[in-house]
Order: sequence, then C-alpha cells, then structure tokens
Amino acid sequence: MGTLSNELATLASERSDQPRVYADANLPAGAVGFMRTRLKWDVLFVMEHDELRRARDGEHFRRARDLRRTLISLDHDYLDDRSFPPAETAGVLVVSAPDERLLTRLLSRLDRHLFRPLGSRPGPEGSGSAPAPGLPLEGRKLEANLDWDSRPAAAGRA
Repeated sequence: MGTLSNELATLASERSDQPRVYADANLPAGAVGFMRTRLKWDVLFVMEHDELRRARDGEHFRRARDLRRTLISLDHDYLDDRSFPPAETAGVLVVSAPDERLLTRLLSRLDRHLFRPLGSRPGPEGSGSAPAPGLPLEGRKLEANLDWDSRPAAAGRA
C-alpha cells in the first residue's frame, strides 16, 4: 500500500483525459499558460506553490513521480542518470529553444507526437475524442529541441 499522495495521484491520472505535467521553476510562465490554454494540459507549475518554488531538483524529481506527472524542464541536470535514475521517474522531458515563441512551437510538436498520438487529440467540448495516454515517458527521459525527430525510433534520449 502506497502513501495517500501516491494513491490520489494514481486515481487522478486514471481519470484525466489530458496530459499531466509538472513544470519546474525555470519554464517561462507564458509557456505554462500556453500548455494550459492552447494544449489543454493539466499543469502543476511550481512557481504557483510557495512550498515548491525554492525546492531542489531532487525534490521536484520525486514530487513529479509521486504525483504521476511528466516533469518538464529547461534544466539539463535532469539528464544525469546517476542523480535522476530513469527507472524512478514518471517521465522527464528536457526542452530547449532560444525563445518562448519557439518553445511553444516545440511543445505543440511534443503534444501531437508524444502526448497525443493520432486519434487522441482533443476535439471540441463533448466531441468524444479518445483520452490521451497517461505517462508516455514513464521510466524514460527525452531531451527535445527544435531539431527533435518525432519518429518512434527517436522517442528515447536524443
């Protein structure tokens, strides 16, 4: 039997039809807003929570796993497998782009190819579109930049 937090996170992820992500403090607020409004992602943004704002990377890594959310960051430290073991994650996505406009473009590509493969994209309210996959990177990490190749063979660390 797990903790109450783990049990509630599992129930929430099973009932959610939207990608569930944990956005760490170095993501721009505008990109977080884009994820929420345009991509319709369920985003926990650490800057909106006093107890998480100044937490260390290890705490964010564990919290994202416990809440069953894909951790999204600009911080390449998360790619260190000794400090952040892939097997202990609900998924880590490290993104890179030179500005916020290009970052939102990259996030849109990730939405289409990783979080919502064909047939599971959100439609208009009440359209009955298929639910999004829960944790597409569970136990894995992905480094994505503007050159990211979305083909299935490239779905690991690239």
